[in-house]
Order: sequence, then C-alpha cells, then structure tokens
Amino acid sequence: MTRTLGVVPARGGSKGVPRKNLRPLCGKPLIAWTIEAALSSRLDRVVVSSDDDEIIDVANRYGELAPFSRPAELATDDARTLPVVQHALRFVEAAGDRFDVIVLLQPTTPMRRAADIDAGLEKMSRGDCDSVVTVVDVGAHHPFRMKRVVDGDLLINYVDQGFEDMRPRQELPPVYIREGSLYIATRELVMERGTLVGDRARALIVDPERTVNIDTEADFLRAESLMTECTCG
Repeated sequence: MTRTLGVVPARGGSKGVPRKNLRPLCGKPLIAWTIEAALSSRLDRVVVSSDDDEIIDVANRYGELAPFSRPAELATDDARTLPVVQHALRFVEAAGDRFDVIVLLQPTTPMRRAADIDAGLEKMSRGDCDSVVTVVDVGAHHPFRMKRVVDGDLLINYVDQGFEDMRPRQELPPVYIREGSLYIATRELVMERGTLVGDRARALIVDPERTVNIDTEADFLRAESLMTECTCG
C-alpha cells in the first residue's frame, strides 16, 4: 500500500515578513492553515521541519508533528527546500516509518485546501507520473508579450515569433507557472534523482483567485483580504 508523507518546512527567520510563519492570519498563525489542511487530507503522516522552538511548539499542539529540530545549516536564507525535505524523510525513516510519496506543503501558500492535496494524490495514484505540481495561468504576463533587453537597450521578443504579437490575451494559448502550494513526488525522485519535479510531471491547475504566495508585506495583506472573503467572512 502506498504511504504518503507531508512535509511542512517552516524556519524561524524571514527577511520579507519577519516571523511570518507565526504571524496571525485571520486569527491563526500562518503555518496553522497549512497544518490544518494537511491533517484534513488523505496524507498518512505530516511532519513540520523547523529550527524555531516557537514554531515547533505550535506544530506540536496539533499532535507530534515536529519530532526534530532542523539543523542550522538547513535554516539559513540560502538553504534550498529539497535538502530540507530529504532531511525530514531521512529522520522519519530512521525511526522505521517508510514512505512512497512525498508532499511538500509550504506554509506561505495558506489558501491550499485539503481537497487540493487529495486531488494531487489522486493524480499520483494513477501511476503514470512521477510528480504532481500546482500551476496557475500566467494571465497578463504571457511569454508572447515578454521581452529581453540586449546590447544596452535593444528590445527583442523573449519567445521568438518573428513578429510583435498584439493579439488579445484571450486569443493567446494558455500558459501556466508553478503556483507553489503543492509539490508531490515519488520517494525515488526526491532521494535518488534529487528533485521534486520529474520528467513525467502532471499539472494540478489552481484558480488564480485562490493563489497567494507570501514573500512580502503586500503579499500578506493580499492574503488577509482573500481569506477574509473566502474563509473568514
């Protein structure tokens, strides 16, 4: 039987929004929204990876979700997410708990629902992919309209079409960008190939109205507005 592990990375430091993982959002710490969605989903186990005692305390109020303290070298501003996920998996597996599918759940995307997690797991269960990633339509920022500047100020198309594409946005082919709220991958992909997005990735398309990734104060204010309308109101 396939076993699934959800990993919530939440370090104490943050430049854009100080202590953002603990900052109240609609009456709860930011990290609580991700924890609650994960616990309400079909995930077999959820762990929170943090270097911060206060975050660990919040996580453990929901159960034994933070069984370790993340090493300092994995909690710097430059630390990448993949080694954090690998460290969490090694820890729980060292205690005898083996998993087949790993789910990265970043707390900076609080509008993710349990239903989204389950929809991603359902895609993985079909067996025709090695990963599932949430994506959102790029909207007005379509690559056919993007430019590069070379030789100081020479403007050229980012996507070489040989002409200036002036079509209305509605006539352009759909293009998506990674949305960030959900990365699902096989254990082999994470531990052996060292990535969360494989060669056979499936897309889980997310509504732009439920998309927010908190990196700045402006992002936090937008999240409060969206979640007041969708969740708290």
